[in-house]
Parts: sequence; C-alpha cells; structure tokens
Amino acid sequence: MKATVMYGAGDVRVENVPDAQIKESTDALVVVTRAAICGSDLWPFKGMKPSDVGNRMGHEFIGIVEAVGKDVRKIKVGDLVAAPFAWSDGTCEFCQEGLHTSCLHGGFWGGTKLDGGQGEAVRVPQADGTLYPLSVGRDDSLMPSLLTLTDVMATGHHAAISAKVGPGKIAAVVGGGAVGLCGVIAAKRLGAEQIIFLDRHADRIALAKEFGATDIVSERGDAAIERVLALTNGLGAHSVLECVGYEESTRTAMSIARAGGAVGRVGVPQDERMPVAMPTFFRNVTIAGGPAPARAYIEELLPDVLEGRIEPGRVFDWAGGLDQVPDGYRAMDDRKAIKAIIEF
Repeated sequence: MKATVMYGAGDVRVENVPDAQIKESTDALVVVTRAAICGSDLWPFKGMKPSDVGNRMGHEFIGIVEAVGKDVRKIKVGDLVAAPFAWSDGTCEFCQEGLHTSCLHGGFWGGTKLDGGQGEAVRVPQADGTLYPLSVGRDDSLMPSLLTLTDVMATGHHAAISAKVGPGKIAAVVGGGAVGLCGVIAAKRLGAEQIIFLDRHADRIALAKEFGATDIVSERGDAAIERVLALTNGLGAHSVLECVGYEESTRTAMSIARAGGAVGRVGVPQDERMPVAMPTFFRNVTIAGGPAPARAYIEELLPDVLEGRIEPGRVFDWAGGLDQVPDGYRAMDDRKAIKAIIEF
C-alpha cells in the first residue's frame, strides 16, 4: 500500500510500504477515506534530522473498517469511523476520567512502528476504545468538519475549556492556524462576549471574523500585548488560548491574561522553559492545557457539526490526493494554505 514517509526536514515522500494488517486481537484494520496534514506535522518538516528509516506520518483520519480482531466487540466491519489523533483503550483510569491522551495502554500514530493516517490503510490498536462510528455516508458534505473532530476542532475546544471560556468573558486567541481558528469557534460556542484574534494573515483574519472574532490584533510582541490591553480597559483577557507553541506566542499569551484569568496551552511547546513565570504567578493566572483528549470531546461536538451550528471544516483550503501530499506540506509551510485535506 502507499503511505506518507518523512525522511528529514523538507523530505516527505509517498511510497510503497508493507500493507497494514491486524496483529492483536483488539485491532481493527481501517481503509482511509479522508485524512489531513496538521500544523504539528510541520515541526518535523522544518527540523527533522535525516533518517534512513523515516517516520510514517499523519494522525487525523476517517475511514471504513475492513476487518477486526476477535476481541473487538463495538466496532463492526463496514463502519465509517473517525480516529482521534491518539489511540486509547477507553477503559483505563485516565480514559474513564476523559483524559484519553494519557491512556495507560494507548499511544500516538506514526513514527517508525505504527501506521500513520496519511496512507491507504491503518492498523488501529485498541479499536473499541479508539474509533468513533459515524452515522453518515463516506462522501457526506460534512466530511471536512467531521475530520476536524479527530484533532483541530477538539484541540481548539480543549484550549477554550482549559482557559475557562464562559458566557460574558473576554477570550483572546493567539495563533491563526487551524487550531486557533477552531479556538474562535469554541470560544463563541461557549459564550464568550468578546473574542480577540491575534494573527496577521488576511485569509485567516477573514475566516476568524466569520467564526465570531470581534477584534483583530495584527501586531506582534510588546505591540500586540499593548493592543490587547487597550481593548480590555487595561485589564487583559479572562481566557487566553495559546495555539502556536513558540516562545514569543507563549509570552504574549501569558502577558495578556488578566489577574485571575486562565491560559489554555495547546500549541506544542518548542521551548522547555515557560516565559513570564513570575508575573503570571503574582497575577494568579491559571495555566493549563496539553494534548486534547479528542476521543472524549467527539460526542459533545458531533451534534453541533451534524446540525450545522459549527463549520470547522472551513479551515481546509487545500485538497489533494495521496500522491499530492508533499505539495500539501509545502503549501502549508509556505502559508499558502491553512490546512490540507487528503481525499482518497
């Protein structure tokens, strides 16, 4: 079968690999119908050291179940299923608490030992706990929005939850990628009265406004901080969604949170140290977040997608087949696309 393999910075290829197959009794074999390229896939695309083996890529996908192991009870052959970006058993202590990304028997797609979502098929470990059946056809018009539930919409929602967004609050979203845009959707959905969107790209700003952003801050660094404070009577935002992970974006997020406010961090940190530690301490700012437990959020967000109340699939502005995946990476890296969808 064909799959995407990354061998180093800028070196992503689609090539023949061994067919995905069931290995454990709790596995399912899923034939992929839709997949995506994630902003986090760009980190290795920018800086991965050369590898002779290569890493299988992709962690956002929807597909049809072709086979199941003998101990799979809930997932059936023929089901159309969404696969969150982390696989999990659904039964361990952390899964029961809704924190599937910390599953005691789970893990993440791709690398050198597991299939990735950017391929024709995937072996899904812990199928009953991981996969979420969808009650639509494989080519339903909602497919792009449903695909976002496997990662970016769930992650934007996690940022908003971690930042304690609620009715009447001021929310600020740092970062205009797909996660940040979904964070705008999440903040509006949770009742934020004012949503400040920090980004400088016209296409992302336009979409953010359509999603519910009330104010735009295109400055960076200290100028961005000053602008947000000016928009909030000098107090800062109640809820800040950090959706990038760079030191500068994190510093901005920490600096614009008001006293007693909260920062939801979902951008993968690119630095081990947290900036602005002392000021946030003395302002009693809550700092939370991490990888989103997408499997826990699908059930909550799915009705809003099915009934058209939210349209996160609009973050996809590039589409191509599996052989065009390297072009999708380049388009996203060059900021010519917000997010790429792969259609099989």
